[in-house]
Amino acid sequence: MKLWGGRFEKETDQKVEEFSSSLLTDSKMWISDIKASIAHARMLGYQNIISIQDSEKIIQGLLEIAEEIKSGQYVFNPKAEDLHSEVENYLARKIGDPAKRLHTGRSRNDQVATDTRLHLAEEVKFLIEDIQILKKELLLQAEKNTETILPGMTHFQHAQPVSLAHHLLAYFWMLERDRERLQDSYKRISSMPLGSAALAGTGFPLDREQTRVELGFEKVTENSLDAVSDRDFVIEFLSNASLIMMHLSRLSEELIIWSTPEFGYVELGDEVTTGSSIMPQKKNPDVAELIRGRVGRVYGALFGSLTMMKGLPLAYNRDMQEDKIHLFEGLETVKSCVKMTDLMLKKATWKKEKMLNSLKNDFSNATDLADDLVEKGIYFREAHAVVGQLVQFCIKQGMGLEDLTVDQLKKSHSLFDEKSKAKLDHCAVMKARNSEGGTSPTAVKVQIQKAKATLG
Repeated sequence: MKLWGGRFEKETDQKVEEFSSSLLTDSKMWISDIKASIAHARMLGYQNIISIQDSEKIIQGLLEIAEEIKSGQYVFNPKAEDLHSEVENYLARKIGDPAKRLHTGRSRNDQVATDTRLHLAEEVKFLIEDIQILKKELLLQAEKNTETILPGMTHFQHAQPVSLAHHLLAYFWMLERDRERLQDSYKRISSMPLGSAALAGTGFPLDREQTRVELGFEKVTENSLDAVSDRDFVIEFLSNASLIMMHLSRLSEELIIWSTPEFGYVELGDEVTTGSSIMPQKKNPDVAELIRGRVGRVYGALFGSLTMMKGLPLAYNRDMQEDKIHLFEGLETVKSCVKMTDLMLKKATWKKEKMLNSLKNDFSNATDLADDLVEKGIYFREAHAVVGQLVQFCIKQGMGLEDLTVDQLKKSHSLFDEKSKAKLDHCAVMKARNSEGGTSPTAVKVQIQKAKATLG
């Protein structure tokens, strides 16, 4: 039975019904829908808008429906228009006429907006928990590798030595910003539209505050037009999810590169890799590649949502039914990718010796040699030129700066000495970076303590 069929003489074309049905998508929100309907029915009874008896019958019927759905005893009719009409129609079959009073003082416009916010608010909490778990794994790996050294890069060229701990913690802080953004967005998600009705509010004496408290929203929406037509919270979530996916993709890209024979910095576990149907030796980083590939799903969901909303006049338009397709695509993708990244890291084996050996003759110690001259009173630009010429000399000789003798250093500049030579050791270069936020073990241990504080 249509909830709106009174003014129509002809039945909706079957193809139109199939085209416009949202049940397949919004059925994911059945818990939120029933929860919101129970709160609405309770409030209607308390306000004497409907009788307490009818209110109680509605609530009991909805609780029974929830149990039937949960147990699999009741399955949604695939031909239903949407979740909301399906639940209400089933309630009518279950309890009779009192079900017809449930929709008093509300519209599907504020109902669906409320369901979506309730559902997303819960999912954001779960996502934050998963991000915290991933951060803990990064932190655990960092604590074990404060003195594991590898080339730090810019432009994908060796730049300066860093510790593996420092490198992993860079992703920790990316994820912490992601957590902060999600946490901050929660207050905008947790704004209750219920009671806004179709667009203009209602003449019934609703107690929106009572409903807000029962549903756990932080506030009620201020403007009924805005409340039913707002999908900023969906777009904001998908924007935040896009940033999370971008960070996971960067980490996945590095794991893919680092697992190649040319690098050999890491071996990903058999649990997160696959082989080849033709090449017996292959061990493919499929999970990392899929995470990298699925970024497009979330970016697409974000741009789909932005495009959906860009030209809509107030208030509700049916275009907005598409919001949940975009939202659920982004939500499910980011949730699974956060979990898979955590699993990849748990199954990773770091090849410390290969990392160390890759620093040989890479000139990533050049800056420290220039800094040595600066400490002795030479202008940095002059020191830069001196060391640049030394690098050129070493390249021609097929050697590294660390291979130079003290005498060779002195020929380049008279202020070089034994201490200058000692500074060319790559581990010494890494350990010298003691500035706040730097890569030395001392600085990294301070950073680790700060990181732990974000985990609660």
